[in-house]
Amino acid sequence: MIGVVDELPLLDPGAAPAERADAARNRRRILAAAAELVAERGIERVSMDDVARAASVGTGTLYRRFGDRAGLALALLDDHTRGFQNALISGPPPLGPGAPAAERLHAFGDGYLDLLERHAEILAVAVPLHRGPHGPDQLNATHLAILVREANPALDPEFTAWALLATLHPTRHLQARHGLGWPVERLRAGWHALVDALTG
Repeated sequence: MIGVVDELPLLDPGAAPAERADAARNRRRILAAAAELVAERGIERVSMDDVARAASVGTGTLYRRFGDRAGLALALLDDHTRGFQNALISGPPPLGPGAPAAERLHAFGDGYLDLLERHAEILAVAVPLHRGPHGPDQLNATHLAILVREANPALDPEFTAWALLATLHPTRHLQARHGLGWPVERLRAGWHALVDALTG
């Protein structure tokens, strides 16, 4: 049986140079200013210029550091997304290793829906629909493909993984919750029914 730890890409702590102390302070100040603005106004009403002014840095510095609003939003959620990914790789079952693949697929949906319920607005900016796979999406798709391959070898694991992940996209989550008025329990039930149909 192939374990998720064997295949998921792990970050090499020695791969990047250590952040300079002044750069680390600058990053913390920027993220603190961004978090405060987002808490006050919501992510959709916060621009890169707003964050730069609040953090007393140039807008160019902000773009060089984070790339764009998606990069800044992803950095704001770093602890949360990293915690979820660590749970997939080495946490207790059924989200982490040690449970049958179908159970882990069910647990993934529950865990990701919890994350969406708390942070969907920021995740929608961090993982926009118009961009290709990047950041946590790529790791999540790899994880799901491993589980799908184990749970039902007749399926195309990569296609099925991306199809499953599309149902949990933060933009679609917000549309379902606020546009359609669906309760989160309906989304959970739909995920579990879909996993059952694919793996039963």
